[in-house]
Amino acid sequence: MAAPALNFAPELLLAAQGVRVAFFDVDGVLTDGGVYFTEAGETLKRFSILDGYGLKLLQRAGITPAVITGRDSAPLRHRLQALGVTHVHYGTEAKLAAAEETLRALRLDWSHAAGIGDDWPDLPVLTRCAFSCAPPNAHVEVRAAVQYVTRAAGGAGAAREFCDLLLVAGGRYAGLLEDAA
Repeated sequence: MAAPALNFAPELLLAAQGVRVAFFDVDGVLTDGGVYFTEAGETLKRFSILDGYGLKLLQRAGITPAVITGRDSAPLRHRLQALGVTHVHYGTEAKLAAAEETLRALRLDWSHAAGIGDDWPDLPVLTRCAFSCAPPNAHVEVRAAVQYVTRAAGGAGAAREFCDLLLVAGGRYAGLLEDAA
């Protein structure tokens, strides 16, 4: 198989080396940020299959995906369960405390953490992570605070791009790609 087509700037890869836990926001990152309601008042969310596969690849590479979200819904719980994501904090605005709880449970510190988020509640986590990221649809203050802004939008591949970068930085991307061929 030919060399992977994907590449990132060396300084990004250096910053993302050693990551063992990746924190994800949901609305605006794993979804497009829209909330859809049926006539019966049920919440609908659209998730990218590419993003979901990225989370599964992280798990295969030994990086724990952890989700911290201010909202809670049955569709979200169903999606994360289907992906095997077990470190989840639903309906919390105290994202820093949730992240610190996850780090303690995994016996890790911030030097092993990466995060992707899109709005002000994500900043306390993103500014402490060894590597931080945001989709281009993130709030301007979040984009200014992170080390990398993805090319893909939230809900449309941003999380996968973040996952791919972590896999390249950890030296696992090429091997996983080879296994898929």
